[in-house]
Amino acid sequence: MSVVLPAAASSEPERPIAKGARASLAVLIAINLFNYVDRYILSVNEPLIARDFFGEGNANTDFYMGLLATAFMVSYMVTAPIFGWLADRTRRWAIMAIGVIIWSLASGASGLAQVFWVMLATRVFVGIGEAAYGPTAPTVISDLFPVSKRGSVMAWFYLAIPVGSAIGYGFGGVMAKLFDWRASFYAVVIPGIILGIIAFLRPEPARGQLDLKSGTPKRKMRLKDCKVLLKTPSYLLATAGYTASTFAVGGISFWMPRYVAKFRMGADLATQDGKDTLSQVGLIFGAITAVAGLTATLAGGYASDKLKKRYPGSYFLVSGLGALVGFPFFVAALFVPFPYAWGLVFPAIFFIFLHIGPINTIPANVTHPSIRASAYAILILFIHLFGDAFSPPLIGKINGMAGGNMNAGFMVVSVMILLAGVLWLWGARFLAADTARASTSLD
Repeated sequence: MSVVLPAAASSEPERPIAKGARASLAVLIAINLFNYVDRYILSVNEPLIARDFFGEGNANTDFYMGLLATAFMVSYMVTAPIFGWLADRTRRWAIMAIGVIIWSLASGASGLAQVFWVMLATRVFVGIGEAAYGPTAPTVISDLFPVSKRGSVMAWFYLAIPVGSAIGYGFGGVMAKLFDWRASFYAVVIPGIILGIIAFLRPEPARGQLDLKSGTPKRKMRLKDCKVLLKTPSYLLATAGYTASTFAVGGISFWMPRYVAKFRMGADLATQDGKDTLSQVGLIFGAITAVAGLTATLAGGYASDKLKKRYPGSYFLVSGLGALVGFPFFVAALFVPFPYAWGLVFPAIFFIFLHIGPINTIPANVTHPSIRASAYAILILFIHLFGDAFSPPLIGKINGMAGGNMNAGFMVVSVMILLAGVLWLWGARFLAADTARASTSLD
């Protein structure tokens, strides 16, 4: 596979990090952490919620429970472009603050739900709140840190995915064991509101202050400017691969506790022993996700930054190779008995998560600052519309068609991991040229 050589270096020295950048990054990381904690306390408690709402023996339970993830993702992806458009025009910290408070209150309301359809509605509002944050936060980071540091900085920001997910699994499982599944939803409300207030008080960085060339005009985004995204191969292939990966990760994250506890270990979740098994699975999977995901996210970000001078497509190369290596480990884990299979789940999670920092950095580096929030919003729309918005119910449906054999749905997941790796390796040859063009005027 050919690799495009880097464009000639600019005569302008790269800017240093902005004033207050590290403090702002710390706030963004903390908010993102709670973002993923909220998502995955639902996943670990899904079997208990399903039993309360549907009882035992309902053939459509898996499909309906998958809809809880879909409701969140649909509202998230549909409203993300709206918030992306606003973020390109208004004060971004205020948008994020409002979003954090909305999703925190909605999460608490999830714990209050007494019937399935009420919980479905609360997950819609969680998605709307998080949509105000998702496309906005990376653009603030891009205005605080220069291009050469963005891969590693984005890796720190997206550590919230494995760490927040792990906390969600562990915390949600423990709270369910000590109290009930509703308690974990109540517990995230106050911290979320506090973080929203802190976000509202942060100063707004100037757009494009660290990557626009001298003399490049700063102006508001126009709708036709988004057409440039269709002419940016790096953006398109990053999005396509990320969509396949999001399908896989969404399916794994939602169904893994039930898959291991009930399907692979045969736990009866109507008994206390079954609940204990589910809690133990949540803690183990949470710990694996935290350690493997944390180290992989940092390693992917730092490796892609370090290799950038030698391999201009390093962000794609690190991500693609990680997915290809993680694929056989994941497939093997479907057939090796537990607890031994945990030894395969760990490397699978590690290699799959190598892409988190690099792939999320690519849109920042290949898009003009005036359309950057919109670019992230469109990415969010596509990766969830064709990724994890429908992967949980689809996998649930496949499981039902296979007579409850959850390996059938997880084999589809493995194919998506492989597809992501292929698409990202393809994108490596375009990244240098697309990055060089991004700092020029759109006119």
